[in-house]
Amino acid sequence: MKIYVDADACPVKQTIITVAREYEIPVVLVKSFSHFSHDDEQPGVETIYVDTGAEAADYRIMQLANKGDIIITQDYGLASLALSKECVVLHHKGFVYTNQNIDQLLQSRYLSAMARKSGKRTKGPKAYTAEDEAKFRELFRQTLEDLL
Repeated sequence: MKIYVDADACPVKQTIITVAREYEIPVVLVKSFSHFSHDDEQPGVETIYVDTGAEAADYRIMQLANKGDIIITQDYGLASLALSKECVVLHHKGFVYTNQNIDQLLQSRYLSAMARKSGKRTKGPKAYTAEDEAKFRELFRQTLEDLL
């Protein structure tokens, strides 16, 4: 089992690394070259850099991931692909993507995109909070416990 992180805009990278290290599970951060940093190098963590294209990180994660791996992303499209590969997929705000909720999430994303395209303003995501962090940490630990 490996943990793949759609890492460009992920606010819980260090939480993932810290908890995964406790369970001795390798972490793979996938991010664009525009986010390159020498500071990313940590034991037990592999960082893969991809082109800055819109879905480059998503495509690379899907090339690497196998059934039973954990993927952490806020991208509903990537989550949908990962579910079809039988990966466990988590959102950084502390919820699990499932075959039961992914269609509704994708539909919501589509409707918001259509509204923006027609000139309507839509609300962005709520600010990330310490409660979100705690909820994610608890979900992540529980997920690892359930899988091991």
